[in-house]
Amino acid sequence: YYKRVKNSNHLMSLDEISNEHLKTINSSWDYYVDERHGFSDISMENILKFIDKIETFQKKKFDDDVMTILRKYELIKDDKLTFGAYLLFTSNNSALTAFQIGRFKSETKIIDNIDINSDLLSQIDTAIEFIKKHLMIEYIITGEPQRTEKYDYPLEAIREIVINMIVHRDYRDSGNSIVKIFDDRIEFFNPGKLYDDITIEKLNTNNYSSRTRNRAIARAFKEAGIIERYGSGIKRIKDECSLHGIVEPKFEEFVHGFRVTVYKEKLNGGVNGGVFGGVFGGVNEVLEFVKDNPNLRANEISEQTTVPLRTLQRWLKKLKDENKIEFKGSPKTGGYVVR
Repeated sequence: YYKRVKNSNHLMSLDEISNEHLKTINSSWDYYVDERHGFSDISMENILKFIDKIETFQKKKFDDDVMTILRKYELIKDDKLTFGAYLLFTSNNSALTAFQIGRFKSETKIIDNIDINSDLLSQIDTAIEFIKKHLMIEYIITGEPQRTEKYDYPLEAIREIVINMIVHRDYRDSGNSIVKIFDDRIEFFNPGKLYDDITIEKLNTNNYSSRTRNRAIARAFKEAGIIERYGSGIKRIKDECSLHGIVEPKFEEFVHGFRVTVYKEKLNGGVNGGVFGGVFGGVNEVLEFVKDNPNLRANEISEQTTVPLRTLQRWLKKLKDENKIEFKGSPKTGGYVVR
């Protein structure tokens, strides 16, 4: 089988052929039965944690038993585990979920590392906590009783990248997810190149529709409130880096997978010199800025973000009406803070 790529015919791999077949029946590989693993290979505790996350996020209570709930989410079929169910709830140290993180002092010298082989839901917090351990923290005195901590990388961007690695990884590939923390950058590598017809160019221009090779896993993460909506992760990562005052991350296909590199390098002018870099998109970015820079008045926020004062005042009013921020102190010396 061949497919057209620009001006030439490209011989399709077996993975590409199988993906095309799955798309014709509106499915993905993780919905299929895993014949190698059974219910003895998964943890009831992990299943109950998943159900609790859904109930907490969606503010509801299931009346059904555990098996019925898993059937509703198509995580078991014909009373057998699917690939998605095994990855989500495995009780083993599974080679299929291997996630490696290392702190590097050079390209070859590792001073700390961790191998995470747990269920997918547990991997998120474990991975982020290890990465945080190796980040620098700046303490900012704001006049509030408690000082503000600011890491040298935006934690929200790191969280978004880690979650995307877990959700979009090609688990049929024998390679591992790998994070390398260097002095000046963090590299995140995932097995599996970009899925379907998505390209690096489309990612960078935000000109693509959401695609995922792991629909069962993605659905589980969305139902539990771990991901907000499909296809918004790349823009969120870029925006978080810009808001944090560091240069734009790099996205690339690398060897048999996909790599994101986040750099410590500051934007020209630092935090007060045009941090938003032309991507300041609206109300949510204002909220993040107020959170990172409390006790500023509207005119001060406008000067630092280059957002027109009238526009900014409209966004601030919306956030106040939603009880997300408030103005504390007198009109001359007070400022906005997050509730």
